[in-house]
Amino acid sequence: MKFLEKITGSKMTKEWKTLSKRAEELPLEYQLAWEEISATFWAHSGTTSQKIINILDSVLGLLEESVSEGLSIEEVLVEDVEGFCSVILREEGAKSYQDKWHEQLNHTIAKKLSK
Repeated sequence: MKFLEKITGSKMTKEWKTLSKRAEELPLEYQLAWEEISATFWAHSGTTSQKIINILDSVLGLLEESVSEGLSIEEVLVEDVEGFCSVILREEGAKSYQDKWHEQLNHTIAKKLSK
């Protein structure tokens, strides 16, 4: 990998474009859910971008499989995108910004108490 690619993240951009093209092939209700899921993951996750891309790839695979099985998006997400995303991120071990802030606060307090 070239230095410039490391800096600009062009590999992740290509991966994201590939995911987006796959998502465009989903039925409309799934596409709308995909947009909401991906926006939620990017906005609420304090984990690395590559990890989010990997998780989103798995989620998109789940959506594609659900389409092939004839399931409605409500059956897959149970009408709770936030909850769905939260469970997925927790299972993958990804930390949210809130988790990171919580750890930082605990560390700061413990440091002050130990003095």
